[in-house]
Amino acid sequence: MADSLLKVDQVSQRFGGLLAVNAASFEVEADSITALIGPNGAGKTTLFAIIAGFQNPSEGRITFAAEEITGIEPHLLARRGLVRTFQIVQPFATLTVRDNIAVGAHLRHPDRRAALDKAEIIARQLGLGQLLDRPAENLTVSARKRLELARALAAEPRLLLLDEVMAGLNPSEVRDLLPVIRDIREGGTTILLIEHVMQAVMNLSDRVHVLAEGKIIASGRPEDVVDNEEVIEAYLGEGAARQYGTSGRPS
Repeated sequence: MADSLLKVDQVSQRFGGLLAVNAASFEVEADSITALIGPNGAGKTTLFAIIAGFQNPSEGRITFAAEEITGIEPHLLARRGLVRTFQIVQPFATLTVRDNIAVGAHLRHPDRRAALDKAEIIARQLGLGQLLDRPAENLTVSARKRLELARALAAEPRLLLLDEVMAGLNPSEVRDLLPVIRDIREGGTTILLIEHVMQAVMNLSDRVHVLAEGKIIASGRPEDVVDNEEVIEAYLGEGAARQYGTSGRPS
C-alpha cells in the first residue's frame, strides 16, 4: 500500500495460555478512514491498545510515519501525533466542556488562553458550541461521545484511533456523526476506527480489516469484505451481508 502512515506487522499478544491477537498484519494509508471490525472478543481493543502504546505486544512491530514505535508510551506517541479515544468515555465530570477539551489542547498549546481558544474551535467543529460552559456530567450520551472525540482531536493528531465512537447512539445520532468524522479526515487527520455499527463502516471506510479470534481474516473495500463468506460466517451473518453486500454503501 502506497503512503502507509501505520503498519502493523505480525503482531501477537498472549495472556497466559490465551492468544488474544495472532500474527495480525495490516496497514493504514495516510488520509484514509480505515475500519477494524469483528465479533466481540476478537482482539480489536487489545490491538488498539498495542498500537497506542498501552500494551507491549508479545511479538511483532508497529511502524508509524516510517518509524518503529513498538512499546513507546502513550504520552510520547501522542506528541508524535498518534491519539486514541476510548469506548467507555470518562470525561472530567465536574469540568465544563471547554475545560475538558482544553486538556487535550494543552499537548500542543501550553499557554492557557491558547488552549481554551483551541478548545472552543474544536467544540464548534463537533457541534458542541452551545455546550461549552456546561459541566460534562450533565451531557447526554451522544454529547459525551462527541466530547471524547473533541478532546482527542484537540491534541491535533496525525492518526486518530476511534474505539466504537458510535456505541450507544441511536440511528439518527449515528447519521449526524458521520459527516463530522468525514470532516475530520478532510481536515488532514487519518482515522482508524473500531466499529460494530455497519451503517458507519459502510458509509465512512475506504478500507476494512476483519479480525476474528485474533487473526485478520479479510481485508479490502467495505462492499467486498461484506460479501466474503468467511466474514459472513464469523461475524456478519446472512442478513447484514444481504443488506450491505448487494447494494453497496447505503445512503
